[in-house]
Order: sequence, then structure tokens, then C-alpha cells
Amino acid sequence: MKFLDQAKVYVRSGDGGAGAVSFRREKFIEFGGPDGGDGGRGGDVWVEAVDGLNTLIDYRYQQHFKAKTGGHGMGRNRTGAKGADVVLKVPVGTQIYEEDNETLICDLTRVGERYCLARGGNGGFGNQHFKSSTNQAPRRANPGLPGEERWIWLRLKLIADAGIVGLPNAGKSTFLATVTAAKPKIADYPFTTLHPNLGVVRTDGREFVLADIPGLIEGAHQGVGIGDRFLGHVERTRVLLHLVSAREEDVAAAYATVRQELTAYGHGLAGKPEVLALSQADLLGDAERAEALKALEKAAGRRPFLLSSATGEGVQEVLRALMRVIEDAREREEVSDEVDERWRK
Repeated sequence: MKFLDQAKVYVRSGDGGAGAVSFRREKFIEFGGPDGGDGGRGGDVWVEAVDGLNTLIDYRYQQHFKAKTGGHGMGRNRTGAKGADVVLKVPVGTQIYEEDNETLICDLTRVGERYCLARGGNGGFGNQHFKSSTNQAPRRANPGLPGEERWIWLRLKLIADAGIVGLPNAGKSTFLATVTAAKPKIADYPFTTLHPNLGVVRTDGREFVLADIPGLIEGAHQGVGIGDRFLGHVERTRVLLHLVSAREEDVAAAYATVRQELTAYGHGLAGKPEVLALSQADLLGDAERAEALKALEKAAGRRPFLLSSATGEGVQEVLRALMRVIEDAREREEVSDEVDERWRK
């Protein structure tokens, strides 16, 4: 399945049905009177977060969504049927923006969350509604109100507990493939990863979701390389795993480059908890390892992990460090939810 994390679509709710002009005519009933029913309400347009989706690719092939018009009123005071709704099914983590792509309408972060994007028009009144003491036989009825229409942007930000960042060829995809069942493309050239990949990590009887995004290079926030558009997929993560390749001539500069891009991107990424690791360590001898670790520790201000996805060295230590941060964040969120629940009561 192809990956698509942004799409522009047109939505239109249904028009209301027209009211009816009708008069009751039955044998042995002297004064029948008006009995035209009201029109039905037009269908609404909803967006709903569902399980089992991780891309917006369906909205590349269909961009227009229109709900049905309400049924027209009929005689015998029969009201028209409500028009059928249209439901846009999107992955969890999808944000809905106005046509300017800046004004947030809603953010769907849980399975089953729904939001009404366009309300259907009200149905028109039938002639029985206009009956009065001075107007016993009204011959007028209202048309239904038109529905709402708008262009919107769907923007997906994947839901993951941890996200991997680093320069191209830092071993991000290899690490993801090692610790999860995901099968990302792996090759010895830059920008092998062209879209985010997700995998579920299981360690010590616990599990969390890990996201791998395309590599960053200097100037990514200005559109250099693939740019920083995929950084949105690690905005929701609780912790970042920053991999610096042991093949870099200057590991300190490589670390600083990625940190700079995270800061320039904003949205709180630079302030997220970070687990730092020197990856592809199996390519270095003992003396070179020690030198690279020392340089990276000096640049980051803390001791990095030594990691090799190929040999398994340091893999469990890194996973446990990520799990500790994730569990702390989960506990804080549970406490916060309990406090909110008490306030609501």
C-alpha cells in the first residue's frame, strides 16, 4: 500500500427536501384541509478515526464527497426521509484543517472519534404548517435549505510511542527491522526511506510502537533533501531515539546537524526526551569506538549508548531505555486523565 499523509478534499452536505402542497380529500369528510408534509433534512458529512488504517491513499483517488438530499414532503402529513450521511474514514492521528491548511478544525487521536464537517440543510415546511384561522387553505410550501460545502485538508500524524531520527544511512531502518516485524527498505545509499515506517517492539513482556522517518540533512527545514515534512510523524511520540552513525567522520557535527533541524522545525520536538546511540558500532575497532563515543558524549553532554543492529550489541539496552521513558510518560498521562475525570464529576 502506498503511503500518503496529506490530501485535500471537497465535502458538501445534502440539501433539505422541499415541503409539499397537498389537501386532504376523503368521502364523508366535509373539511379536509391542508396536509402537505415537511421535507426531510439533508445528510451530514462526518469524519471518523478508524482502526486498521495508516495512510490517506484512498483520498488520492476520490476527492469529492457529497451527502444525499433529504426526501420531499408528501400528502397525508408525511415527512420526507433524512438524506444519507457520508462518513470519511481516516487513520487515528489525522488532523483536519481549513482550506488555508493552517486553521485546525479537529484532531482525531482515538479510534471511534467523530466530527461533523458539514451539517445537512433543514427540510422545508409543507402547507399544513401555514394553516391558520385566517388562512384555511394555504397553497405555499418552503423549499429545503441548501447544505454546507467546503474544501478541507486531511493531514496524518502517525501515533507512535518512540520515533527514530538521524542523518541518512544512520542505521534507522536496520534498527527498526531488527527489533520489530516491519520490513522497511534497506540499502547502502542515502534516502532509502522515502516515507515513515511503523513497527511494534516487544521487550521484557511489554510493547510500544516505534516510528522510523526519512533521514534529515542540513537545511531540511528549508526543504533541502526530502525536507522536514515527515517530522510531523514524530510530534506525538513520547521519546526520540537519535542514531548517529559510527561511519561519520565527525560524529559531533552529525549530532549537532540533526538537533539543529529539530530546533528549527519547532512544535516541541527539540524538548522531547532523547535516547542517544552511536549506531553501526561493529564497523569500528576498540580505539576508534572509544574516540567516537568520547566526541559524541562531549557534543551531547551525556553518555551515548553503543549500538549495532547487525550483531545485536546494545539493542536491548536501548530498548529498555526507551521503555523507561515511555512508561513514565504513560503514568503521568494516566494521573492527568484521573484528575480531569474528577473535575468533570
